[in-house]
Amino acid sequence: MPSFSVEQVAAHNSEKDVWIIVNGKAYDVTSFLNDHPGGKKILLKVAGQDASKQFAQFHSPSVLEKYGPKLYKGDVGEAASNDIEAEATEADSGLVEGEAFGEGVPFGDPYWYQDWYSPYYNESHRKLRAAVRAFVDKEITPNCHEWDENKQIPKSLFTKAAQAGILPGIVGHPWPTKYAEYPPIAGLKPEEYDAFHEFIICDELSRCGSGGVLWGLIGGLGIGLPPVINFGSEYLKDKVVKDCLAGRKNICLAITEPSAGSDVANLVSEAKLSPDGKHYILNGEKKWITNGVFADYFTVACRTGGPGMNGVSLLLVERTMPGVTTRHMPCSGVWASGTSYIAFEVSRMMFHREALGVLNNAALSQDVRVPVENLIGKENRGFKCIMYNFNHERMGIAIQSNRFARVCIEECMRYAHKRKTFGKKLIDHPVIRNKLGHMTRMVEATHSWMESLIYQTTRMPEDLQMLKLGGPIALLKVQATQTFEYCAREAAQIFGGLAYSRGGQGEKIERLYREVRAYAIPGGSEEIMIDLGIRQSVKVAELMRGAKL
Repeated sequence: MPSFSVEQVAAHNSEKDVWIIVNGKAYDVTSFLNDHPGGKKILLKVAGQDASKQFAQFHSPSVLEKYGPKLYKGDVGEAASNDIEAEATEADSGLVEGEAFGEGVPFGDPYWYQDWYSPYYNESHRKLRAAVRAFVDKEITPNCHEWDENKQIPKSLFTKAAQAGILPGIVGHPWPTKYAEYPPIAGLKPEEYDAFHEFIICDELSRCGSGGVLWGLIGGLGIGLPPVINFGSEYLKDKVVKDCLAGRKNICLAITEPSAGSDVANLVSEAKLSPDGKHYILNGEKKWITNGVFADYFTVACRTGGPGMNGVSLLLVERTMPGVTTRHMPCSGVWASGTSYIAFEVSRMMFHREALGVLNNAALSQDVRVPVENLIGKENRGFKCIMYNFNHERMGIAIQSNRFARVCIEECMRYAHKRKTFGKKLIDHPVIRNKLGHMTRMVEATHSWMESLIYQTTRMPEDLQMLKLGGPIALLKVQATQTFEYCAREAAQIFGGLAYSRGGQGEKIERLYREVRAYAIPGGSEEIMIDLGIRQSVKVAELMRGAKL
């Protein structure tokens, strides 16, 4: 590794040769002069000098992570040896119970990341935590702003996440050994994989601070694939699961319609059997479908029977089927997630003519004809399959929301320790500490509730989880999303104008503030969840414990 003295760096101080020092490393920013958002004069003022203080004041660490490797020339003075020692220390930390892990920002990580003890985690969880964080810090966080602005994530990220052993870890547990081409990340044994491992993967991925990137990578997979894994035939599982877990194919869950969101039982998209009984003829529209823009498979809820929940089925629809069209939906947040409007365009007149046996085969080529083999579960029993996955989906939303709220705390803590107003740092203003205190108490309370409910899933029989945990998880989702909303707002106030402009120091805060509604509404709106949480809990109390109300 090259090493330079301060004097050597100082010699590079002309417009045609500009080096600067940031955090003990020398960077050649000559080629970056005209691209600097603040203009080249800012860089020329610190040419050949240590610009660490100025950099920290106006930039987020992700900027250095993204552009640094291209501009890096070498370490300054003894930084090289010090960095090697620091990396070794960091690599060895956090793998023993009671040993701290992370960057030590107060409340920037859960208590068990610090020198606190927990009954929920063991060495395998700690190894997983370190491995996922390293992946996110290298492959995701530095690119979030760019991907979000481009409204898509690269296909290569799916492959990298699959090869790292991450993608199979977010579709439930146990580990899908039969269909996962790559072993679990961090050398975990498939048989030891549990709900807390999945919790850690989702939580650490959320540190990137982008709901759009997160949903783009695991959103459709995490909610669209489990119904196939849990209720699909061996034919369907062999057809779909392996490619999705390997990142070669993408899948999404298509339930919400223009006229049916939380009211799943009253969706109107319909599928009728063809006269020969070999196909379902699908007709309808879906809206706000995560990953729909680039999905290869669609787990579609549709009506195959009468009104209400007992007439709903799930079909696996393939993009290659004629009549399936998708278009991108511009939304206020989660830009990189591929939110889509989907149309299954079949003419009702054509269907009635087919019933009479007079439909022309050429015209039939535009119909959405879904082979009966693509039925997931049993006909008219799809509502149960949907409900079975709702606990998993809502827990995922809660995990992401609370980590995003924690990201707000972490960003604010860092900013408050370097930004000065009225002659002192923000952290020295009581009003700022008051904001951080309220943010923290909400995040830590929510996190503890999450851990308690996740622990139940590791002990409670599956047939009881839908009944007993549905209500509490619904309420947890509300708690988490409202905590996220509160923290995003308070963070925006702390960052001020920086949280109003895209990019720069307030990048994560500006983006997360836009994405709050994407968490408060999908998976069951807050109002529906609160009502469900109480109704379900009362029912369980009466039926299972004989509560006297």
